Amino acid sequence: MSIRKAVIPAAGIGSRLLPLTKAIPKEMLPVGDKPVIEHTVRELVASGITDITIVVSAGKSLIQDHFRPNPALVAQLRADGKAAYADAVEEVGELSRLGHITYLDQHGPYGNGTPVLNAARNLGDEPMLVLWPDDVFVAEVPRAQQLIDAYNKTKSPVLALMPMEPGESARYGVPVVEETFDNGLMRITGLVEKPKPEDAPSAFAAVGGYVVTPGIVEELDKQVADWYSHRTGEVYLTDAINAFAAANAVYGQVIHGRWYDTGNPADYLIAQFASALTHPQYGPRLRQLVTD
Repeated sequence: MSIRKAVIPAAGIGSRLLPLTKAIPKEMLPVGDKPVIEHTVRELVASGITDITIVVSAGKSLIQDHFRPNPALVAQLRADGKAAYADAVEEVGELSRLGHITYLDQHGPYGNGTPVLNAARNLGDEPMLVLWPDDVFVAEVPRAQQLIDAYNKTKSPVLALMPMEPGESARYGVPVVEETFDNGLMRITGLVEKPKPEDAPSAFAAVGGYVVTPGIVEELDKQVADWYSHRTGEVYLTDAINAFAAANAVYGQVIHGRWYDTGNPADYLIAQFASALTHPQYGPRLRQLVTD
């Protein structure tokens, strides 16, 4: 079964970016001339995804406003002779149609597995992409397409991986690699969450992109049932992947391209600066400032 559906969990409060995210959803913070979530949506549309579910919470209406078509604004811009701006606004609205974007309120226990399970119950019994909008990838082949290609080879869950410096392992889930194949594909037996550098099982980090299969959803269901029985802990996608991997094949795909994390102030500034340097109008001036 080909992958045509995707989930973007966007219900978090962005606590690491406060007070910037007190009134503005972290997904709407700009990277270059686009909000970060638009980079993710464009990546999915470019990879052939035709159904995108964005899981939101209270205070996230700006996301819907951004992607909602606005014919009146487009008409006004064209009447004012601002065709380039009109085209840009119209193009963003068109993403909503191309990706068939729908919105879903998050319900259930804390943890990053909950929005995935919320969406899965509406999407049916088929594999789906899950991409967090904190991550921006710049690649000739979109990250989403690389994950889809890996799934088409394996017909199994796939995690997006990137090489990491040894001292960074305590920030990420680190895969236990069982076997490696061509083009960065590897079979993994699970993830170790935020290990110390000396305990890291590999030199790769899981970076927020997944192909989730019905088997993973079943494991999330078990976690939620346990949570409602005991009302403790959180529901994590990593735990579901590890439980599934105990008896089934799971793969990692090293993503070819540049990865920018926008989930904390330092990395967000790096993403902003890197994007600005590539801008045809602003990049030359910024490079000059850096070298002066």
